[in-house]
Amino acid sequence: MFADLLIKLALAGIVFFGVLNLAGLHTWVERKQSAVMQDRIGANRASILGIRLLGLFHPLADAVKMFTKEDFVPANGDRFLHALAPFLSVFFALVAFAGIPFGDRLILGGRVIELQVAKIDGALLYVFAMLSLGVYGVILAGFASRNNYAMMGGLRASAQMLSYEIALGISVVGVVMTFGTLDLQEMVRAQGATLGGIVPRWGIFLQPVAFFVFLTAALAETKRVPFDLPEGESEIIGYFVEYSGMKFGMFFLTDFVETVLVACLATTLFFGGWQVPFLFPDGFHFPWGAAVPVHQWTYILLGVGSFSLKVLTFCWLFMAIRWTLPRFRYDQLMRLGWKILFPIAVANLLVTGAILAILHPGGW
Repeated sequence: MFADLLIKLALAGIVFFGVLNLAGLHTWVERKQSAVMQDRIGANRASILGIRLLGLFHPLADAVKMFTKEDFVPANGDRFLHALAPFLSVFFALVAFAGIPFGDRLILGGRVIELQVAKIDGALLYVFAMLSLGVYGVILAGFASRNNYAMMGGLRASAQMLSYEIALGISVVGVVMTFGTLDLQEMVRAQGATLGGIVPRWGIFLQPVAFFVFLTAALAETKRVPFDLPEGESEIIGYFVEYSGMKFGMFFLTDFVETVLVACLATTLFFGGWQVPFLFPDGFHFPWGAAVPVHQWTYILLGVGSFSLKVLTFCWLFMAIRWTLPRFRYDQLMRLGWKILFPIAVANLLVTGAILAILHPGGW
């Protein structure tokens, strides 16, 4: 029992350390990738002992700056809720990663270790529940500030998040119907098979419409451009207008953590998660009959590496979208969610159900 607890703590430490560092690195990537796309140099000023390291010290400088800034609370604001709001946003975004599998099971000393912080049968429901609870941090931030503009910003952000959660959830139901499970680890294992012995049985090939609906709704859920109306400071006063210092930094960090979470979900649901094409626990089995045996550790490392590479690719894609598309107006944003994405998601669900009824008339 104690050994199992230590293993779970170690897995949690690895996951949260990786996520927090990747989220922090995103602040550097956002500056440098936008600079490359706009033919600029980007962040390159922060240095330690004269070493600039391509501007990689800027996230560290940002953290020091926010920790040392004054913690301002409005005179009429609720001090407890004002401090609780950013904590809730970060907390729910981080704990959602407990249900994400980042590798296959590892057998060590006769003990089976699932490379997943929490082995949950309904892991997909758990992740969506945690993602949905993040809205409380947003609405509390506006409410606790006792500022009419911040309150309106919180309501606007909450309406956006709740609206796009519907299309997001319905798009994923088609994937659940296709693989017949809510267990993300089992869903990834189901994607290890092939279609016709050549094409990986990944969600993107079985549910392409669901993927595009999911990706669009997920970007709106994380409040990133072109759906950053809740935080478009140049045009609209947002829900965190009365926040400063590290409290503001926590809201800022939440956006990047949620971006990584969405990248993990897209990888897990539609791109095989930790699966490597034609790789099985005993080695590679290619369509032309060749086989290459691999050691267990090689198999595990290739799986973790595959998952990490896919997640990083999605993070790069989200950043490219951010610096390519212009911001929507709020009426356009809501129209897209309710009049376009929602009907497409429902239609995809009906078509998926009809196809499965034909292929599996007796059910699963």
